[in-house]
Amino acid sequence: MKIPVLLLALGALCCAPLRADPARFTPAQLQQDLQFVRDAIASTHPEPALRSGQQAYDQAFLAARGKLEQPMSRDEAWRVLAAMNPVFNDAHLGVIFPDWRAETRAHLQAGGTLFPFEVVIDGRQRLRIVDALGGGTTALAGREIEAINGVPAARILRELGALVHGDTPAFRDKLLERRFWLYYWKNYGATDRFTLQAGGKALEVPAATAVPVAVAGEKSFEQTFQFRMLPGGAGLLTVNQFGWPDKQRFYDFTERAFTTLRDAGAQTLLIDVRENGGGDDDMWKTGILRYIADKPYRNGSSYVKKVLEGRAGPGEKVGDIVAGNVDNWVQPEPAHPLHFDGKVFVLVGDLTYSSAILFSNTVQDHGFAKLVGAGGYAYVRQTGGTQKQHVLPNTGLEVVVPRFVLDRPSGKREPALVQPDIVLTDDPFDRNALVKALLRHPAATAN
Repeated sequence: MKIPVLLLALGALCCAPLRADPARFTPAQLQQDLQFVRDAIASTHPEPALRSGQQAYDQAFLAARGKLEQPMSRDEAWRVLAAMNPVFNDAHLGVIFPDWRAETRAHLQAGGTLFPFEVVIDGRQRLRIVDALGGGTTALAGREIEAINGVPAARILRELGALVHGDTPAFRDKLLERRFWLYYWKNYGATDRFTLQAGGKALEVPAATAVPVAVAGEKSFEQTFQFRMLPGGAGLLTVNQFGWPDKQRFYDFTERAFTTLRDAGAQTLLIDVRENGGGDDDMWKTGILRYIADKPYRNGSSYVKKVLEGRAGPGEKVGDIVAGNVDNWVQPEPAHPLHFDGKVFVLVGDLTYSSAILFSNTVQDHGFAKLVGAGGYAYVRQTGGTQKQHVLPNTGLEVVVPRFVLDRPSGKREPALVQPDIVLTDDPFDRNALVKALLRHPAATAN
């Protein structure tokens, strides 16, 4: 059902949801789902209150319980349960929509609409337009959005940010900006048009029917993995994920990249993992460290894990919490014909996460590379082994939960967040700006 513009304007004044979803779940069902969330975390996570502290963790569940005392729709229930996500402070732990991409496509195919822009939340907490939804160009690119339908953008960011999962507020901002259209839709509803205050001007813009960038589909191999030689003789290896169905294709790709570096006589290599949300460690061990490691290395030190069904080792039983140390050291291959002994810089950013953080920890702790970029987004003591089979019995929402916590190779827990060796700011409107800034930096120019 389309929402009349007048009703939209009135509803927006209080930021109430614009569409009245039918109440489908009883309080008893909602309470059962809440208990399912707590039980799923307790049965999977070795330290459920790791990032929140026990008091805040307990209080989050108590607050949710108090709000689930009346019939609710699925989206309404999600808004209550997702309010616990920021308390968890972990991008591997949260209550989410299990297939938000498919749900978005179905919404659009049924005639639904979405907020019409891809956006960024900058360092000053300003909501700015990047592209039209779906990645198309717009004359409004770069403009700040001060208000949407009469509601200050600061208020909207505060309300939506209170539903996002992630390690830190900065990390959650970056996740929110990539899915702003989703959180706006799920919190405030859908409408045909938007009134924006942008760049000091009032604008009337139609809602979008385009498929958002984050939903458009898997990127091709060529979009995910890239290599090129830069002016001046440095190589730039971009790895946007450490996962691919055909891993050998990735290994062949990096072999060609390091062959090019050798043949060009390059002495500087930049590895860009700013967009890398993780994957499998063997991708970077075999595909990258084979060529740059010059000493034995490991991807972590101490760990604590919850023993799950089918994963019990000798002397372990399901439900045990086991602490241990990573003692499988990988030997380097300094005699490899493609071994690179020049300067290596790893570019990290606000979306570097999971296995990509283990990669950055490993190269930093073992001296294989210098980290470059912005820090403070994510924890170096990473959770992992995320379990995604915990679907709530009534609403069909999902709670994702990690099964282990891993310390960095050095064992150090301070600084707690990723801290680059060379701190340089990133430009959301120019991904090459950081590369150019690094190549001008004394660390890159010194012989």
